[in-house]
Parts: sequence; C-alpha cells; structure tokens
Amino acid sequence: HSSQNEQDNRHFARAAKVAMVEPSDAQESKDFVKIACDISEKFDTPVIFRTTTRVCHSKSMVEFGERVEHVAPAYARNTRKFVAAPAHAYLNHPIVEERLKKLEAFGNTEAVEMGLNKVELNGSKVGVITASVSYQYAKEVFPEDTSFLKLGLTYPLPMDLIRDFAGKVEKLYVIEELDPFMEDQIKAAGIKCIGKELTGLCYELNTELLRERILGVKTSSKTSDVAPAKRPPALCPGCPHRGFFYTLSQNKNYVVTGDIGCYTLGFAPPLNCMDVCLCMGGGFTAGMGVSKSFEREGVTDKVVFGVMGDSTFFHSGMTGAAEVVYNKGKMIPCVLDNRITGMTGHQDNPGSGYTLMGEPTVMISVEKVLEAYGFAPIFTVDPQDLTAMKKAVDDAVAALKEGKQPAIVTRRPCLLIKRMKHDIAMCTVNTDKCRSCKKCLKVGCPAISIENGKAFIDRTQCVGCTVCAQVCPFGAIEKEAK
Repeated sequence: HSSQNEQDNRHFARAAKVAMVEPSDAQESKDFVKIACDISEKFDTPVIFRTTTRVCHSKSMVEFGERVEHVAPAYARNTRKFVAAPAHAYLNHPIVEERLKKLEAFGNTEAVEMGLNKVELNGSKVGVITASVSYQYAKEVFPEDTSFLKLGLTYPLPMDLIRDFAGKVEKLYVIEELDPFMEDQIKAAGIKCIGKELTGLCYELNTELLRERILGVKTSSKTSDVAPAKRPPALCPGCPHRGFFYTLSQNKNYVVTGDIGCYTLGFAPPLNCMDVCLCMGGGFTAGMGVSKSFEREGVTDKVVFGVMGDSTFFHSGMTGAAEVVYNKGKMIPCVLDNRITGMTGHQDNPGSGYTLMGEPTVMISVEKVLEAYGFAPIFTVDPQDLTAMKKAVDDAVAALKEGKQPAIVTRRPCLLIKRMKHDIAMCTVNTDKCRSCKKCLKVGCPAISIENGKAFIDRTQCVGCTVCAQVCPFGAIEKEAK
C-alpha cells in the first residue's frame, strides 16, 4: 500500500532460526515487547519483533503495567558465543536446533498462559488460525460462533497447540499476510487447512476482501459523480532538488540512476528524470553497472549520472563511490546535499553537524570524502541557480570525456529544517508578459498552475526559489519580498 515492495519479514526468522513475536494492536505492541525481551533472556536468543504498517498506524488507549528495572549482568568474555568463526559455528549449531525445540514447547504451553498465544473457542464448525493485523480483520468478518487461534509467537509455530485446535473444528482457515508462511508449515505437518487459495498472494488484506473471498459476500458501496483531484507525490515548492533534475532533464542523452529519498520523485512527470531506482546505495552502484554496459557495447552518446542524497551517501553510498573510482567507472556521481535526511523524518546525519539528539558534532565533508577517494574535479553548486547548475553539469561531462573522474555536489538546505532561517520570498506572474507557453510547468512545482490561460502562482505555496522565473523565456515571473 505504501512502499516499493511487499516484503514478508517473517521469513527472516526461519532463515536465522530465531524467535519471532507479532502484536496485533496497540496494547499488544506495548505488552509484547516485554514478553519478547523475557523470551530473549530465557532462551538466550535474538527475537524479531515484527510489526506491519497497519499495526504501526493504528491507535488506541493502552493500559500500563508495573515497570520493572532489570540490571544487566556483568560483562563476561565468551569467544565461543561472540566470535563467529567457522569452528565456533560448528559447535553452536546443535545449540540453536535444541533452542528451537524448547521455543516450540514454550509456544504450546507457557505462551498460552501469558496470553502470547490465545485460544478463543466459540464453536466447532469453523476455526481460524491468524496473527498480527489479520486477526483484527478476521474477527470482524467471521461469524460470532467462529473459534480463533491467535498467535503472538509465530516462529517457531506451536504445532501441538495448532494440532489440538484443528481437532476441535470442522473447517480450518489460515488468515495471514502476505505469504503462506504459517499455512505452508501447517500443511507440511499434515493438518488440513484453507488459506491462500482463497485470500490470494498479492497485496494486503482488509475486511472487504476477506468477506468477498472467504464468505462470498460482496460489500455494497455508494459512488459519487464527483471525482477526487489527483494528487501524486511531488517535490515540495522550493525543493533544492528541482533545479538539478530540471537541468538534467534538458538532455535526452543523460541516463540517471537514482536512489531512495525525496529525490526519487525526480522520476515523475514533468521532470521525468530518473531511469533506475533499486535500493539505498544503488544510485552509484547501478550507475556503475549501466556505464560499464555502455562501455562494453560501444555506446558513446550516453552519460550516466548516479544520484543520491547526503544522508544516503553516508549511510550506504560511500562504498559505491569507492567502487566507481577503483573500477574506473565512466559515470558522474552526484550527491544532492540538502543538509538533512529529508524523506523519513528530518533526522540529522554525519554531514549535518548534529547528532540525532541535536547536539553539535563533527560535520563530515562530502567533498573531502570524495576527494580522498580520488574524485577530481569536484563541482559544488547551488542547484537553484540554473545557470551555475548547467555549467557544473557541462563541466563535469567535459571532464569525464577527458578521462577524468568528476563528481557533483549540489548544496542547499531543505526549507523544512526548523533550526535554520530561510530566505523566503514570493514569485508572481506579470500576466501582460506571460505568453502562455507553459514552460514554467516543466519544473514540476506544485505552486504553479494555469488559470484563465495564464501562468498562476499560488501564494500559499510559493517560497520564492525563482527556478520558474529562470525558466520563463519572457521574464513574466518576478520575485517580490514575502
């Protein structure tokens, strides 16, 4: 619903052979953390505490329990446990397998006593095994006489408990999202159940889907003749990334490999300035692969720009930058430095000069890191100065063709950074000069639209970055104080 991938993280518990606990609502999200910590201590194991988007976005009143402070045990050196050498792993593997057996036994008994795994016997006709937010959907959809086995410890599965529950109902469903993680294991244990053949393998579940797919009841709905306005995600008005992407979008021979951040929106119309976005750190490494492919195939009219933000650069981009230099990548890495982690909540990063707690710290220079790797020349530019931005791109392309290894750093703070004082102004349209060419719309700013055939700037959104004014060929957009 709200991410690039449908990733069922339950598989990690099975792959790593560690315990997994799943809450289904706000109260359990609080209570089960304590239980998960207790399981970790009792069985000497990591515990995956798995939440889903719907659980995280839910809200309700919760009751507090009694707070208990635990004193950490004194540090004791244990190289067999903490030094992951092959010889130690060989000795420890039987311990892991034995621990899983103990955890399964715990799930059959003690986990039920403490409410982690819960049996709700309401009738003998239909039973449902479920977990996480799927429990909430199933409770709302199935009739009142449906029995439930609601699992909070979902790995390892408590097979004795499941087998006992299955024997008390005539028909057994497994309701889960996304993959048949529990269903496959239950069927492998010889327990007959119904699951994904009805609920499907794609997308999140909800009450409407369950009613239709399980009970065959289609929910009636009312439609309106009024269509909602389409509001796709867009770079904010005044976003510093806009000038960078607009500049690159003017040359169809530029191939842009992007990354995970606000700047991913550079792919969207009207900028249309991103060819690839795979994963965090992939802006450089994917670009490296594309450039090597072009080189091998003799493609000479394309120039590859690898793009990522400053926080991504420090998080997982520096290794890719090293690879570009080391393997002689014929591409131009670009770090879009807006002085913050923009997309996910404005956390500070090693280049902002502040810790996550807001305390002043060393500010690591992107340029000095790139220089230490061997990039030269390095062009630092204000992306909202379109003339300077185009010159930086042209100079970097020329340097690349001369056999050098250039890099570009665009630097302008995100306007949403609260600790900074920003130069906010206002752009207005002189309708007498406007020729309705619509070129200003090509920068993709949400503040600009067409009204009565002329360009119009929404005063509640404009921050006076002047990118649109620089694009206008008739000088119809002017800047005024705000």
